Amino acid sequence: MRITGVLLLLLCFFTACGEKHDHKGKTPLVEISGEFLYKEDLQSVLPADLSKDDSLLFAEHYIKNWAEGVLLYQKAESNIPDDDEVNTLVENYRKALIVHTYQQKLIEQRLSEEITEEEMKTYYENNKNLYVVDRSLVKGLFVKVPLKASGVNKVRNWYKKNTPENVEHLEKYSLQNAVGYDYFYDKWIPVSDIIDKIPLDVSDPEAYLEQNRHIEVKDSAYYYFLNVEDLLKPGEQEPYEFAKKEIKDMLINLKRVSFIGTVKEDLYKKALKAKKIIYY
Repeated sequence: MRITGVLLLLLCFFTACGEKHDHKGKTPLVEISGEFLYKEDLQSVLPADLSKDDSLLFAEHYIKNWAEGVLLYQKAESNIPDDDEVNTLVENYRKALIVHTYQQKLIEQRLSEEITEEEMKTYYENNKNLYVVDRSLVKGLFVKVPLKASGVNKVRNWYKKNTPENVEHLEKYSLQNAVGYDYFYDKWIPVSDIIDKIPLDVSDPEAYLEQNRHIEVKDSAYYYFLNVEDLLKPGEQEPYEFAKKEIKDMLINLKRVSFIGTVKEDLYKKALKAKKIIYY
């Protein structure tokens, strides 16, 4: 995206200033007391597909906000010189951030591997009352075909039954003819996700799907085919495969404190053994 108008003037004006600094290959746009805003940084946040006028307007606002932020910081810094309290807070925050990031990586690597499928299933079976569907879920298959596509009558037969042969026929057909194909016989998805793809004008989609498992509708351009193999309504038992991620995250959280405590204790013992800890 080209930077035009006032930005080009800024670019030309500050080229001379840029010669005195190592900009590491970047192109300076604005400088305030040694602080630089670069063209590359501006371009990285510039929204795509903006018109030339909108791009210029966005750039001008961004530059103004950047300048105000730099000026406010410099003003604040000049009024709080060498503040030990601020330096301590910054250092403490840096240490806490590094430790937190390290702990998160440890937890993701170690605890995720320790949570077994059997452990998750056992927890699910013992706590089914915690896992109840709060929105309608569906399993099935969806196909969207142009009105002028050939072989539509075959699709009408194939989509209604979940057999290996029918699915194979539909997959091959969809590669050449369909503009939409979703296979979800093997997983639960929210009803709203699939209903949004169909021009279905009904007041209660869930009730409609419960009574109509084979659905065919069309508009001015396409046929829409939906086979509903299974349906879960709010208040029913949430399936294990749908609750699995939440269960795993919960079990990891339960073990988090104990795990981090063990890591700290292990580091402490190793440091003592290596005589890295010196008491005076």
